[in-house]
Amino acid sequence: MRILSIQSHVAYGYVGNRAAAFPLQRLGHEVWAVNTVEFSNHTGYGAWKGRVAAPDQVRDVIEGIRERGVLPCCDAVLSGYLGDAALGEVVLDAVAAVRNANPAAIWCCDPVIGDVGRGVFVRPGIPEFFRQRAVPLADIVTPNHFELELLTGRTVTTLDGAHAAARTLLAPNSHAAGPAIVLITSLRHAATADDSIEMMAVTAGGAWRIVTPLLAFAVAPNGTGDAVAALFLAQWLKTRDVAAALSYAASAIFAVLQATSVAGERELQLIAAQDTLVAPPRSFAAVRL
Repeated sequence: MRILSIQSHVAYGYVGNRAAAFPLQRLGHEVWAVNTVEFSNHTGYGAWKGRVAAPDQVRDVIEGIRERGVLPCCDAVLSGYLGDAALGEVVLDAVAAVRNANPAAIWCCDPVIGDVGRGVFVRPGIPEFFRQRAVPLADIVTPNHFELELLTGRTVTTLDGAHAAARTLLAPNSHAAGPAIVLITSLRHAATADDSIEMMAVTAGGAWRIVTPLLAFAVAPNGTGDAVAALFLAQWLKTRDVAAALSYAASAIFAVLQATSVAGERELQLIAAQDTLVAPPRSFAAVRL
């Protein structure tokens, strides 16, 4: 498969395209990585160098790809951290160009806005862009728990609440705007065990939940959501099976996180644990709700 991935780039660490491109490539996919920012490291460190890419620069890079005549063979667009709301329009134009060239292509949108404990960490205008413009046009959206609440305006404290919130984002029918799949990451509700973390995938036809151990970190690694979106997309493109994609993504990211914990590192150990991306040593099953 060929995937156009429009996300952030860091020189040190693994978030954005650095967390998505290598896993996709290790799984055998071609990735056309377009960077929305060029930072020394992710912003979770509190200090970084670099800058957000100008919209015209990102647009030019995508236009150069289009001029190669390859958009008809692009199977998916994967988007994540924007850096600035103006870049959202560039992403929408890129998705439209890909869909025009290949109507079968899908858009997996990771609406990177914030997280529990950190709150909103993106620039003004970006939450509104995702809520009003991006999510209604995407095929797959992958919000974390915090982002699900922000996008839906609902407080999610129960499993049923998470399911109901996700369903408000879905397309009401195959001819209406809205995603076909909502993948909730980093889900924790009233019934979640203290030593567990959950994910849920919701479609018009059903919902699946998966529970994995919650590993302890002095500082939790950033980029897990970026990697999960890529891993889920990869398996979905391969199987078109939501439960299988959820099971694989959860199993693969757990293996990476476990390797990261054992190494005592803050950054995801995607290189050291790359073989587990191909064959996760521990498999977690998605349970239909």
